[in-house]
Amino acid sequence: MAKLTASSFLLVLFLSSVSAVTDEDKKEYIVYMGSLSSREDYTPMSHHMSILQEVTGESSIEGRLVRSYKKSFNGFAARLTESEREKVAKMEGVVSVFPNKMLQLQTTSSWDFMGLKEGTKTKRNPTTESDTIIGVIDTGITPESESFSDKGFGHPPKKWKGVCSGSENFTCNNKLIGARDYTSEGTRDTEGHGTHTASTAAGNAVADTSFFGIGNGTVRGGVPAARIAAYKVCTVTGCTSDAILSGFDDAIADGVDLITISIGGKAAANFETDPIAIGAFHAMVKGILTVNAAGNSGPSAETVTGVAPWLLTVAASTTNRGFVTKVVLGNGTALVGKSVNSFDLRGKNYPLVYGKSAASSSCDAEMAGHCSLSCLEKSHVEGKILVCSDPDGLKIAESVGAIAVIYKSLKPDVAFIHHLPASSLQAKDFESLVSYIESTDSPQASVLKTETIFNRTSPVIASFSSRGPNTIAIDILKPDITAPGVEILAAFSPNAEPSEHDTRKVKYSVLSGTSMACPHIAGVAAYIKTFYPKWSPSMIQSAIMTTAWPVNATGTGIASTEFAYGAGHVNPIAALNPGLVYESDKADHVAFLCGMNYTSDILKVITGENITCSEKNDTLPRNLNYPSMSAKLLVSDSNFTVAFNRTLTNVGTPSSTYKSTVVAGHGSKLGVEVTPSVLSFKTVNERQSFRVTVTGSDLDSELPSSANLIWSDGTHTVRSPIVIYADSH
Repeated sequence: MAKLTASSFLLVLFLSSVSAVTDEDKKEYIVYMGSLSSREDYTPMSHHMSILQEVTGESSIEGRLVRSYKKSFNGFAARLTESEREKVAKMEGVVSVFPNKMLQLQTTSSWDFMGLKEGTKTKRNPTTESDTIIGVIDTGITPESESFSDKGFGHPPKKWKGVCSGSENFTCNNKLIGARDYTSEGTRDTEGHGTHTASTAAGNAVADTSFFGIGNGTVRGGVPAARIAAYKVCTVTGCTSDAILSGFDDAIADGVDLITISIGGKAAANFETDPIAIGAFHAMVKGILTVNAAGNSGPSAETVTGVAPWLLTVAASTTNRGFVTKVVLGNGTALVGKSVNSFDLRGKNYPLVYGKSAASSSCDAEMAGHCSLSCLEKSHVEGKILVCSDPDGLKIAESVGAIAVIYKSLKPDVAFIHHLPASSLQAKDFESLVSYIESTDSPQASVLKTETIFNRTSPVIASFSSRGPNTIAIDILKPDITAPGVEILAAFSPNAEPSEHDTRKVKYSVLSGTSMACPHIAGVAAYIKTFYPKWSPSMIQSAIMTTAWPVNATGTGIASTEFAYGAGHVNPIAALNPGLVYESDKADHVAFLCGMNYTSDILKVITGENITCSEKNDTLPRNLNYPSMSAKLLVSDSNFTVAFNRTLTNVGTPSSTYKSTVVAGHGSKLGVEVTPSVLSFKTVNERQSFRVTVTGSDLDSELPSSANLIWSDGTHTVRSPIVIYADSH
């Protein structure tokens, strides 16, 4: 076979630090080769094998070729020695060599809370919804769940090209139309995470579901009539880059309409080393929107992941429903804690023992107060309620015979499931509990079963939800949007533990995380697509962002600003009728990357194509036609002027006039001028451009300054946040 030229392919290598190998001298690499060749005689697999044979000098490459990408983009995974890797790195067309990464999972009344009511209360387009396919890249799925029953479903859409390869004892149907596994464990979900996210996005409506009576009601996804295809890329140890790329490769070729992926690293990665960014770029080019979780490392700044502008990045927030677990002391005082506790000690008090009072001789009082492993004497704890200054006591409670655990919360706004009666108290209530124990001869208490509360202040951004600023594309505001991600009840795998050391088996469970928020947005995006099947990913993203509700965030400084919630909280009904949208396509994103001064080699890694930026390129990344506007300035810029260029497309009334207004946000006051300040449209799909000039002075390095630009024709409200911030380093 003739050797392809550098213009027709490229190689990108990822070093895997987690893959098992049969020879300690060999390590696993991903060879990513960009876009597929258009040559009719080109066979990807043959090319992959010939490269391996040339590099290794072996006629047989059995055990060398791990995986081959040949549907939506080109490449393969292989086991190579260091010298072989060096040979490949020197081959014509090789762009870069970088480590593979092990990524992690970012882990009912929510749809009512967002306004998507059940039944006839919400406008639906059932025929198109039934033709909509959501690809779920996660831990697999539980095919027997009622949430994925195909009762009432017709045959899969004709566009579907996928398969059901779930392995033994796994069957797809007309609801769950496809399944693929990249872990060698089968597509069945043994973690519960993939089942939970899939049912949140598009699960059937299932009545009378709960977690042992907690959160009882109807569980359903945002688009219950839509189809689901599951791509298992994660196991209990994490999610490898090669598996993630395979999931994207197949999902794009299979014909999915949207991809939801609640996976990410511990920090934002450069686009050229991020398998999600690379896969999502190819998806975007094919008209497929990828929705990604923002991460669970909040409330610290600069923790958000999934920061590419062609990703819709989702933060997590609360709904109007919450779970509380009361602790009733022997003196009658009730302390309101947090947990999802299905056990009930009501009617009987048990002795309380603080970890410090149960210390073994090998531990000091402080370690015992934390209830650290091997720190407590069983004889001092057995038959009592163990009190700990952090959750460590949950790990050892059974081994020391504790009846229940009460601990000081690290995440006071989230309720978690535990394998025994437990409640977490905020610091003030925990100190009251300790004071009661230390001042009472025989302190006692009872931990009650969890109660459901409604009408709390919501939405509020969860403390765990990762915050910006964006550390890679510093002028792109991330996260983009927030959605319910706290205490979400959805389908679960009976093969998974509801909590650590938990032997109970459940079909529905409560989870919290940006992983839970992500499929909510995927469901909303699919809902919009059922009415506008031809809308591009950027149009759907814009509709969701510009119609969002304002929200509140926990914390201070950056943690409580747009860097926590982006454009705001999703409003599905308003997103159906945005009036105007910000559109951007492949060419716009390439110009954006050129504006980041990416070389042609790096552009090949991301786009899969040979692209050369103009030497006179003066495109600023902040001028990408994005629904939000953000700029990072030097703190020394006491007086500044920043401009943003944008274009709006009319998707509302044919003849309409939009007037601009600016509403002040937080931080120092910004001067905002919009030119022109009025946009008049005569036809649908007509485009009008404008410029936003922002002036100000004395930026606070700890708190960004913001405003909101609102375009309105009296019916539609199109809101874009404007955020100016200083380099705090």
